[in-house]
Amino acid sequence: MQNKIFFWIALTTAFLLLLPFLAMKFDWRFPDPGNSVSDKVVWTQSDFIIMGILLFGSGSLYVLVARRVSKHRLIIGIALALAFMWLWAELAVGVFTNWGS
Repeated sequence: MQNKIFFWIALTTAFLLLLPFLAMKFDWRFPDPGNSVSDKVVWTQSDFIIMGILLFGSGSLYVLVARRVSKHRLIIGIALALAFMWLWAELAVGVFTNWGS
């Protein structure tokens, strides 16, 4: 029963991945100030796979670490959220490594 949380993490991951899928399917448009060419959502299959791994992995890692550590869960959660956002931004556009380009 204790591992039921991983089912909920997987369900939340699937729901979050459903949003860009529906945006592509129904041609929803979102303004993107950094992209003057298009405001459409365009994800490839690898984008969905990588984001699924990031979402499910981050949630699962938090649960596993929080089970071991009784104190400082908030700090661990914030650190994991920041690591998730950093990795997401880096994979999306190379925010932190393309300074010289």
